[in-house]
Amino acid sequence: MNPDIIIHPSRAAREKAIPSCGILFVNPTEARVALQTLVDRGGDQRFLFHSGLVVSPDNDFFVAGPALGAPMAAMVLEKLIVLGAEQVVMTGWCGTVSPALRVGDTVLGGAGYSGEGTSQYYTSGDVSRPSSRLLATLQTVLGLQASTTFWSTDAPYRESRKMLQELAEKYKVSAVDMEYSALCAVAAFRKIDFAAVFLVSDELWKDEWRPGFSGKVFKRKSKAQIKQLMQHIVSLSVFEEV
Repeated sequence: MNPDIIIHPSRAAREKAIPSCGILFVNPTEARVALQTLVDRGGDQRFLFHSGLVVSPDNDFFVAGPALGAPMAAMVLEKLIVLGAEQVVMTGWCGTVSPALRVGDTVLGGAGYSGEGTSQYYTSGDVSRPSSRLLATLQTVLGLQASTTFWSTDAPYRESRKMLQELAEKYKVSAVDMEYSALCAVAAFRKIDFAAVFLVSDELWKDEWRPGFSGKVFKRKSKAQIKQLMQHIVSLSVFEEV
């Protein structure tokens, strides 16, 4: 622990430890559904400042969120780690800059390039990666062989076609979000297993932006993905090989 750092994440005296594995839903809509689902099953709802945290009735896993934007997501992950998290699956929405990906597709995070301001405080590089072990397990469970290169930004209203095209050409970036690269950096710095699964919510590669997150088909896929992830966490199948 670096003695020059002023504030270190810590577990308060009255805070209970949490299970080692869980899911972090960064999107507020999905987080609300997941948290309430676990509460309805008898889960233990706990305080997590501006986010939410519910532990399963059998204390096997946790669900946390939302955590929108890299700084908030990093703070939430840091807190989850000091509470006992060692294996975290992030899930969220992403935009695609590749015609190969369409609204409603499920993608796994691969390399994460930083366009946000949080990663630089955890790593000197401009790219971070998920845990290869946890990523391989998710690939098996979800039946997805490939992973997608991401670029994370703090300013979604300042993305330009030229910038996204340059990222695609230089780094093979196919998708964009707001938290992924920072969470990869935090997880690597704290030495925990971390990986992420996304649902493509909008397309940025056409002449006009095509949002899809309000469509009925997308909403159905979002709920189905929440259910699938929570089912695998319950059975611990996501973590058997980790």
